Amino acid sequence: MLAQSLEAGGGAAAAIDAPAADIQAVDIPALIDSHPVSSFQKWILVLVGCAVVMDGFDVQAMGFVAPAIVKAWGIDKASLGPVFGAGLLGMLVGSLVLSTWADRIGRRPVLLGATVFFALCMLATTFAHTLNQLLAMRFVTGIGLGGIMANASALASEYSPQRRRVTLMMWVSCGFTGGAVLGGLVSAVLIPWGGWQAVFVFGGVVPLVIAALMWRYMPESMQFLVLRGRKLDRVHGWLARIAPGQRIGPDTRYVVHEAKQDGAPVVELFRAGRGPATLLLWGINFMNLLNLFFLANWLPTIATGAGYSGGTAVLVGTLLQVGGVVGTVAMGPLIDRIGFYRVLVPIFAVAVLAIAVIGQPALPLALLLAVVTVSGFCVVGAQPALIALASSVYPTTVRATGMGWSLGIGRAGSIVGPVLAGWLIGLHWTNSALFIAAAVPALLSCVMVLCMGRLKFTGATARPANSGEMQ
Repeated sequence: MLAQSLEAGGGAAAAIDAPAADIQAVDIPALIDSHPVSSFQKWILVLVGCAVVMDGFDVQAMGFVAPAIVKAWGIDKASLGPVFGAGLLGMLVGSLVLSTWADRIGRRPVLLGATVFFALCMLATTFAHTLNQLLAMRFVTGIGLGGIMANASALASEYSPQRRRVTLMMWVSCGFTGGAVLGGLVSAVLIPWGGWQAVFVFGGVVPLVIAALMWRYMPESMQFLVLRGRKLDRVHGWLARIAPGQRIGPDTRYVVHEAKQDGAPVVELFRAGRGPATLLLWGINFMNLLNLFFLANWLPTIATGAGYSGGTAVLVGTLLQVGGVVGTVAMGPLIDRIGFYRVLVPIFAVAVLAIAVIGQPALPLALLLAVVTVSGFCVVGAQPALIALASSVYPTTVRATGMGWSLGIGRAGSIVGPVLAGWLIGLHWTNSALFIAAAVPALLSCVMVLCMGRLKFTGATARPANSGEMQ
């Protein structure tokens, strides 16, 4: 790996001109790696994790309030289809646009601004009285939601030690699924009490509280500030909280082993040998999110059509998400130990088999529930790993852009998946044929991860030493 060391003075400009022997150099990533995770770092992870939880809550909010809106407005269920699509399209736009801003002005202001923005949009949605108004509000809300995951994950990555980085990032990302579960519980309580609007009030007020805490306590990425040569006095204070015994003075020189890049962030994703990895990441995210939303949206409906009761159909859909949570929690430490590719290649291979089995006729219920859980473990559980993988490929200067564009392209798959499934169902494909078709994206993901593991990176990438390259 070709890397450059960028150094910035910790205090006055005179420190840069002082003799090198008189100036202490502090390697920020190495300092984070050499110390235990401090309470300061844990608090950062909790804050960004809370933002991700409410991201998951608000993304799923429409699904929980849809029946109440249909009843209150006297409309057909199918008329809400474009409203669901508008939210996903807004998230796609937000992922692509806001991630590039984060690499220009910082993770903190974009994450904070996106949280406040989608919170206010959620509150404004309570005033919608027509489908067009609701559609517009979901699109605009989606733009703000699209700025959460990539920036939260980037900040979590840059405050985590290398030895536990993937685990901590995946646990933060797991908050999205936790937020969806929270949404179901909160909706069950609030809708009978205050109607569908009460869910949006909750989804707006809580993020505003989280945003206030982030404004007060959440720092900016230290690597980002050093590379930009800004607010180095604050870096001094944050480092002192991570490593209290470290000698840090006004003449301290901060070191980040990356090259400063001033070009367009999206263009930088294809420089320094990162082009093939970028295209593969886009393809893997597209295929996996296509698969994830295909399964999440249609499993209960297909189960009902296969003759199972409504309660069993709900259980089938729930076990997909439960499997995903277990997969996320289990995969993180394993990836930190043996690398991304040695974990993800077999995970996607198992997903191919599990998904193909789901639609087989006369499948015993116990086996159906088991293969759905395994599918969730592999497909839903792998998505946070793909976010962490993107973080490992890109340097600080384009990390948020790389992660945001990977998710943005992936979210195009989240739109295509349910639509494609509906089209195939309309063509009267059998359940067996449907799920064999659904196994194809998992197979393509497996092949692309395998190809990515064979790439040799050049340039200032942040590729982890244990990334599990396959020779």
